[in-house]
Amino acid sequence: MLFKKSLIKLALFGLVWAVAPVLPLSAFADGADEIIKKVEHNLNGKTAVMELTMVVKTKRTERTMKMESYSIGNNKSFIKILYPGKDKGITFLTVDNSMWQYVPRIEKTIKIPTSMMLQSWMGSDFSNDDLVNESSISEDYTQKLLEETDKEYRVELLPTEDAAVVWGKIIMAVSKMYYLPTTVQYFDEEDMLIRELAYTDIKPFGDRFYPTRWLMLPKEPQKAANKTIIEISNAVFDAEVDESYFTKRALKRYSK
Repeated sequence: MLFKKSLIKLALFGLVWAVAPVLPLSAFADGADEIIKKVEHNLNGKTAVMELTMVVKTKRTERTMKMESYSIGNNKSFIKILYPGKDKGITFLTVDNSMWQYVPRIEKTIKIPTSMMLQSWMGSDFSNDDLVNESSISEDYTQKLLEETDKEYRVELLPTEDAAVVWGKIIMAVSKMYYLPTTVQYFDEEDMLIRELAYTDIKPFGDRFYPTRWLMLPKEPQKAANKTIIEISNAVFDAEVDESYFTKRALKRYSK
């Protein structure tokens, strides 16, 4: 089977990248926005279907989840939980800036309200907001090139005046070879580092390259022992994806 955010808009919660030629600093002296647009294009593609595993670790517990995801561009995604048994069949739908969840145990579809967007997604260090807003980074943030090394660009992202975002600043390191982020640091409005996301283990999927391991580390003292790892085991990009996944009816229909 093939499967997206997600995060997970996973970002979520996401998350597909073509190799691009390395260009000199002079080409991007005033073009940090072009770097970010390349990153977004490579992350999302036209479509993406993925199989992934998420491991959530805290000081006292560790749990593993398996899921499949489907996405079109950067504004439609569908995620289905496959494992463990108690969560099997839970589905998530994001369309533009809206998000819904279906819970088969209670046979109910729930719209995630704005007040819950900062809450943890499935107990991980990713948030519901990651699944919805991460892909709009080029529209919601201004971009400034801070530094260039032989291998990376460092770009500062500051929210635009009217952007409905939660971060006061984002610092992204971008690989010159792949135009992928290598690390992303998230700061609050008081310029305090809240969490850091690292992308590693880049592998080819067709004619695209993708980081198959994501490590999210919270930096708040009370979460010092926490971390969330996402590993992508299979991915197909730019193939046709059935539009029927991206309706509220699909939440229940595809939960089985």
